[in-house]
Amino acid sequence: MQARIRSKTLHRIELALLIVGVLLIGVFIAAHIHRTVLSRAAVARFEALNTERPADDLGRTSLDRRFKFDFTLWDEKRVQAYEHSLAQHFDPPLAVLRIAKVHLEVPVLDGVDDLTLNRGVGYIPGTSAPGDAGNIGIAGHRDGFFRVLKDVSSGDMIELETAEQISIYRVDQIVIVDKHDASVLRPTPVPSLTLVTCYPFYYIGSAPKRYIVIASLVESGRPGSVENAPGTKSAHSEPVPQNSNPQSQPSTKEITR
Repeated sequence: MQARIRSKTLHRIELALLIVGVLLIGVFIAAHIHRTVLSRAAVARFEALNTERPADDLGRTSLDRRFKFDFTLWDEKRVQAYEHSLAQHFDPPLAVLRIAKVHLEVPVLDGVDDLTLNRGVGYIPGTSAPGDAGNIGIAGHRDGFFRVLKDVSSGDMIELETAEQISIYRVDQIVIVDKHDASVLRPTPVPSLTLVTCYPFYYIGSAPKRYIVIASLVESGRPGSVENAPGTKSAHSEPVPQNSNPQSQPSTKEITR
């Protein structure tokens, strides 16, 4: 008799556990579908916002009227952060960064605070400014604009355009350093460009490393005088000085996420 009662009790417990397990699986699936739908809706909304805004010249308008971004690889929270940044005022960009291989075109803003990096990529204070000689440092979020850096390789071309000139750089190497290591931002004997983002790209929390793309100058000239083809030289290309004098010590530690 007791064995029968014990058997029924165990059966009821097993049935209850089975029901709870099915419910938990259902909740997980529903949450995943909900998140995916919201993320795609946010991406579609932002793409529509960028498409509706007319284009204008660099430095003469707000950021929203020039750039169209691909949010496909972005983290959902970073997409939301970008949306919130649209309500804030920003000065005209210092430059435009383009990497054709990964279909990236993004404004370079002044500074590396979180709000700035939600809206674009940021010029790292203490490094050479866009358009100057020396080592130009630019930072971006790994779950936003600079997530595409994972698909950049040595030999790829990078374009940096200011109101006065266009500079073409070739990627020399990609390195991973500790977040406290600022050596990659030191002045260089030749004109160079250093892109910085956090690493690993899909790390949960504050990433402990920095992913560094180092590129050297191929040519530089006035807008319209520089060809984008690797190795070509324009007749109007201008020589670039070899030294830079940063005013403060740059750091990769301030770049988070």
